[in-house]
Amino acid sequence: MNALQFVVQGGQKLSGTIRPSGNKNAALPIICAALLTDQPVTLENVPRIRDVETLVELIASIGAEMQWGGRNTLHIHAQSLHASNLDPVLCRKIRASILLAAPLLARCGEIELPPPGGDVIGRRRVDTHFLALERLGASFDLSESFHLTTPGLRGADVFLDEPSVTGTENALTAAVAASGTTILRNAASEPHVQDLCHFLVALGAEIDGIGTNKVTVQGGRVLGGATHRIGPDHIEVGSFIGLAAVTGSEIRIADAGVEHLRSTLMGFARLGVSCKIEGPDLVVPAEQEKVIQSDLGGHVSKLEDQPWPAFPADTMSIALVTATQCRGMILIHEKMFESRLFFVDKLIGMGARIVLCDPHRALVAGPSKLRAGSVDSPDIRAGMAMLLAAMCAEGESTINNVGQIERGYERIDERLRALGAKIERVEERRSQ
Repeated sequence: MNALQFVVQGGQKLSGTIRPSGNKNAALPIICAALLTDQPVTLENVPRIRDVETLVELIASIGAEMQWGGRNTLHIHAQSLHASNLDPVLCRKIRASILLAAPLLARCGEIELPPPGGDVIGRRRVDTHFLALERLGASFDLSESFHLTTPGLRGADVFLDEPSVTGTENALTAAVAASGTTILRNAASEPHVQDLCHFLVALGAEIDGIGTNKVTVQGGRVLGGATHRIGPDHIEVGSFIGLAAVTGSEIRIADAGVEHLRSTLMGFARLGVSCKIEGPDLVVPAEQEKVIQSDLGGHVSKLEDQPWPAFPADTMSIALVTATQCRGMILIHEKMFESRLFFVDKLIGMGARIVLCDPHRALVAGPSKLRAGSVDSPDIRAGMAMLLAAMCAEGESTINNVGQIERGYERIDERLRALGAKIERVEERRSQ
C-alpha cells in the first residue's frame, strides 16, 4: 500500500466554524487510567486518531474489553488483565504506552514494558516516571525493556525532578492506587493533567490541588465505574488560530475551552494576532494587523515555551509558521526539545526568512511570500505547521508522511474542507 499525501491548493480564504477534537494528551492517560478499576468506564469526545487507536489495540491485547460506541465514545471494561505480553511493536508506535506502567503495576503487581515510541523531537526522559514510581513502592530493572514490580504501592511525599506531563500522570495514577497519602510536588498542571484528575475523581479518588504544582492524593479508595467527557484540545485551538491568521480568514472555533487559552492568546497577540471570546467560542477575525510587538525599548521580541500555564511547547511550531506571515522580527525559543525546530529548513525552502540559531532558537523575519513545495511531516506538530504553510503558499503543495499529522489531528482534511480549504488526501505516487 502506498503512503498517503495531502495535496493542498494554497491561497484560499476560509470561513465558517470548526470544533476542536477531544484533547489527545488527555485521552491517552485517561484511557490508561481506566484500567485501575474493574468496573465499566465510558469515555466521550475521544479523538479517533492513530495514537488512540494504537493504544486501544494495545490494551485490548492484554485482556480489557475495548469497544467503540459511535465515532468518539469508547467503552472500557478491564475486568481482568494480564500484563506479561505487551506488544513491543505497538508500544514503539506511541509515546503513551509508558502510561500503562502505573495502572498495570497497581492491578498486576508486575509489568514488562517495552520502550515507548512517539515523535522524534529530541531526547525524552523517562527518569521522572521511574523515580516517582520507586518512591511509591515500585522496583524497576531497565535493560532492553522496563521490568517493574511492586509488593504494593504506598503513599509518599514525592518531588518530581522535572514537571513532566506524562511523569506526573503516571505518578497520579499510581498514587490513587497506593495506600495512604501522596503529595506530588513540582507536578505538571496542564489542562490534560487536570482532565485526568477529574476523571480519577469521577472513579472515586480523592485529589486536592488540581491545576496546581502541588497535588495531594488520598490513595487506596475503592474505585468504581464512571462516564467522563474529554475536554477540548487547546493545541488544536492554537493550530486553528494560526490557520486563520496565515490565510487571512475569519474562523469561529466552537467550544474552545477558553478558560485554558490565556497563554496561547497572549503568545499570538505578541505576533499581532488577536481573537475575540464569545461565550464558549473563540473568533479569529479576518482583518488582522499581524505586526509583531517589539519588546520595550524597541528590542526584538521573543516567544518562548515553558511549563504550564506558560505558552505550550506543542504550539511553538504553529507560532513559528504564523510568524513568517507577520510584519517584524521575533526570536522563537523552544526550550524543551532540542530537535523540534529542525523542520524550519523546509519552511526556508518555501521562501521563509528564518535563521536557525541553534537547536532551540530560530529568528523569524516576516512577512514572507511562501511558495508551494513538496515537504514531509517529521512529527505531529511540525506536520500540522507545514500544512498551515501550504495553506498560505502560492500554488500546489504536497505534504508527505501525513500519518504523522493524523496521529494527532482527527480527520483534519475533512474538517478543513468544510471551511473552504482545497485539500485532498491521496496515495503517494511513486516514480517507476
